[in-house]
Amino acid sequence: MRTVRAKQHKIRRSVHFRRPKTLYLRRKPKFPRLSAAPIKGHDFYDLIRYPVTTESAMQKVEKLNTLVFIVSMSASKPKIKRAFEKLYNVKIRKINTLITPKGEKKAYIRLLPQYEALDVANKIGVV
Repeated sequence: MRTVRAKQHKIRRSVHFRRPKTLYLRRKPKFPRLSAAPIKGHDFYDLIRYPVTTESAMQKVEKLNTLVFIVSMSASKPKIKRAFEKLYNVKIRKINTLITPKGEKKAYIRLLPQYEALDVANKIGVV
């Protein structure tokens, strides 16, 4: 005849329960979740959308050597600077950005003194 013993439990010395590490297998999907692969990065033409042609923006072009553009929401100041210098072959002194009440990002791009904002505006066709 056998004797039945109670199972011995490990003595827990901590009040916190740590879940044991288990095997995590990589997913093996049967079909792709997206029908097309996402586009990587932004093009310079995606970052800088269009110039602002209001009267106050034209005053900034004439008096402050500054151009005003609507840019992508994901554009940062360094990205805007690189894109603008590449597209229009000018050097930038400073960029200020703000988000308008419409939810668009506006960039005030001030050029170095040796470049005229009026010339760039003429080249774009704003003035």
